[in-house]
Amino acid sequence: METKVVAIPLVVAFFGIISAAAGFAAEATRIKACQVDIYGFEYACPQSPATILGVTAALALKIATIIIFVSTGCMCCRRSDSPNSTKVPAVIFCAFCWITFVVASILLLAGAAINQIHGRTVCYVVKPGVFVGGAVLSLASVTLGIISYFILISAERSNLSSHKGETAMGQPQFPQVI
Repeated sequence: METKVVAIPLVVAFFGIISAAAGFAAEATRIKACQVDIYGFEYACPQSPATILGVTAALALKIATIIIFVSTGCMCCRRSDSPNSTKVPAVIFCAFCWITFVVASILLLAGAAINQIHGRTVCYVVKPGVFVGGAVLSLASVTLGIISYFILISAERSNLSSHKGETAMGQPQFPQVI
């Protein structure tokens, strides 16, 4: 159990770092306006690895998000014995994790798509900061997911340890025959 508690956040952090690094690398290698050669009404755009790096960043972020949410279960509809007061912060972090995941994915994939569109009469250039924004939000998403994971794990542990060794007491809930 202890290995699982440590291994899952490490794997998620690894994919988050890959996502951020690929996002920053995509920003560094994107096509810039000064690199586009204009010959009358035709454009000559150089090739750039930013498209592949942007897609790689989005894919690594998606893998990290899937791992964190599969390991924690669906928190909104999850049945647990822990009181709702310990679950509320985890749900809040989870919601912000999803929001940052969606925005980061949109930025990374849109930047990758725009960077790829070029031809003889068209050459789009990604604005500065699109890939950086996606990379920063991917780090934020992974961090929020890991925090949510640790909150849920600590709530489950405190709930399990508080009921250790106790005898169940109560009244039977069977109808009595008169």
